[in-house]
Amino acid sequence: MKKLSVIAIVSSAAFLMQACGDDVQRKPSRVYMPDMAYSVAYETYSDYHSRLGDSIFYNARPVAGTVKRGEEAYHYEMLADTTGSYDKSAAMKNPLPQMDAEQLTEAERLYLVNCGVCHGQKLDGNGPLYKGGEGPYPAAPANFIDPKAGGGKYYAMAEGTMFHSITYGKNLMGSYASQVTPKQRWMIVSYIKSKQALQTAQSTPVAAAAAAAPAAKDTTKK
Repeated sequence: MKKLSVIAIVSSAAFLMQACGDDVQRKPSRVYMPDMAYSVAYETYSDYHSRLGDSIFYNARPVAGTVKRGEEAYHYEMLADTTGSYDKSAAMKNPLPQMDAEQLTEAERLYLVNCGVCHGQKLDGNGPLYKGGEGPYPAAPANFIDPKAGGGKYYAMAEGTMFHSITYGKNLMGSYASQVTPKQRWMIVSYIKSKQALQTAQSTPVAAAAAAAPAAKDTTKK
């Protein structure tokens, strides 16, 4: 009887040692739903069309023209990034009402966080990345505050065109659609336009006074 007990104990120990070895098959021979057991890790905004087959298309992006729940639709029908959309965007109006002091402060914060590094704290196109040509950015960003900069096109740029540029990018400027929501983009545009309006109001009296001043008399003896 003792021999049987010893044999049973030794056999059990040998089985346990074998079960804990490295050569044991770690994966089952069959998986009922392998696509769930071994799911593919998808990365946001990556195109997996070639991997998933011709019958499936997945790129993790929202359907064109859709708006996420809780977010207002701001004239998306005019914002398709197609040929001519940049020019058409000028007809798009800012849907936000005039901002109060608190909203204007938030709009300024959004501008400084997302735009000031290039366009400058004073909207003069002289942000830390440019610094009068001494910074790492080779091209001068748009100057929104000088009526003569860029032939005046940035000062007179329509709100819809600014919104389009923030959404899709323009020239060396990339898209900021992933950083700021449509409402925040309109707030930034409103902030820029408020600064331009203030600049116009401040410069108008000076220009009017200069035009109304009588010409200086020539006291030089002839």
